[in-house]
Amino acid sequence: MSSTLMAASCCRCFVSYKRPRPIIATTTFVFFFLFLLFLLAAEAGATPPSNGTPGGALRPGEELLRFQRVKERLAGMRRASVKSIQSPDGDVIDCVPSHLQPSFEHPRLRGQKPEEEPTARPTARRRRRRSRGHGSGGEVEAGDGDEHGLQQAWWASGESCPEGTIPVRRTTEADLLRASSAAGRFGMKPRGGGAARRDSTSSGHEHAVGYVSGGQFYGAKASLNVWPAQVASPAEFSLSQIWLISGSFAHDLNTIEAGWQVSPQLYGDNNPRFFTYWTNDAYQETGCYNLHCSGFVQTNSRIAMGAAISPISSFAGRQFDITLLIWKDPKQGHWWLQLGSGALVGYWPSFLFTHLGARADMAQFGGEVVNTRPSGAHTPTQMGSGRFPADGYARAAYFRNVQLVDWDNNLIPAAALRLLADHPSCYDIAGGQGAAWGTYFYYGGPGRNSRCP
Repeated sequence: MSSTLMAASCCRCFVSYKRPRPIIATTTFVFFFLFLLFLLAAEAGATPPSNGTPGGALRPGEELLRFQRVKERLAGMRRASVKSIQSPDGDVIDCVPSHLQPSFEHPRLRGQKPEEEPTARPTARRRRRRSRGHGSGGEVEAGDGDEHGLQQAWWASGESCPEGTIPVRRTTEADLLRASSAAGRFGMKPRGGGAARRDSTSSGHEHAVGYVSGGQFYGAKASLNVWPAQVASPAEFSLSQIWLISGSFAHDLNTIEAGWQVSPQLYGDNNPRFFTYWTNDAYQETGCYNLHCSGFVQTNSRIAMGAAISPISSFAGRQFDITLLIWKDPKQGHWWLQLGSGALVGYWPSFLFTHLGARADMAQFGGEVVNTRPSGAHTPTQMGSGRFPADGYARAAYFRNVQLVDWDNNLIPAAALRLLADHPSCYDIAGGQGAAWGTYFYYGGPGRNSRCP
């Protein structure tokens, strides 16, 4: 794959949570909204019928049917819940039996249960709980010693999900309506906008990333600090993540992605949240965030996908980071996600992918924002902390101990990491090597400024 190609995270999703107990007025409004959407689309008559190809568009009736299916899935998920937890931040967490999670609606998984945890994990040094920040003498804190390497806001409730269940962040009808009204197609990114090329200036996605390409990669690992990035518009997002990539950016791109993101359209607020994503056709018809479709199989009873991360880093103050490891199990072939010092979140079944069914040929680390150019100017949406790399530790966002997994399931330093910023006057990146931080980089920026009009 050309090293000049960059992958962007996708905001498409098929939400599969259950809706809360309906109020008659709300339900009436929802059906009226859907009916009106159908009539307007039908009257326009300009949408071509779906032909099953990545570039095909849904007919209005198909879109209405999709809404109805989503609503049914929300109701079914809530009925399956054995316990509901009210989070202090306003989220509701439903405890759903692990074998009833959305992934097991997939034809190849129906009637099954989650796989056993892999016995062989990538060889890695035991990371210290507190380490000196590079060049600044600050302390990095990761989950206060918790094996997950992060904490979530809903934990403050003091409640937990029973054994044999997984925590599922409840998605409401308000989430559905917000996403559909902004995107045109429910929760989906416009076709053709899922990947940005190195020389692209029109995709709306801007990156500051480190990447390796041209090899065979079986996983990636890094620690990244979490910030309350300010997002200027509900139609935009800011994220920091790891990508594992294979295939053609034109039509059959395969990606696995995990990190933190701020997405008002998806979640309804500006909290940084833990997320995963996948696609096998360049973000066209497959894949989703978190558990919004059948795909990622969750095995962890403590981590809720899409839930807010707390605590988070503060400017010139304490720094909190999360450690992510994604790797391909040599025995079963699935791609597993690990947090912190050893907690497994779940896995992406290998059959979801074409190219990634074997391995990745690119690994990417860093930040991405969507720039909708509000009022004709560059967005002020922040990447990372909203500060440029030159501001350094406790001010700029970072990735540290960036590593790769080789063919023999060994963790190796990403010594050949190349750094790239699509628009360095808006969001930049700078890195190096250090004893405690290994391969590292600082990245991010404020978006609109005097050099980024």
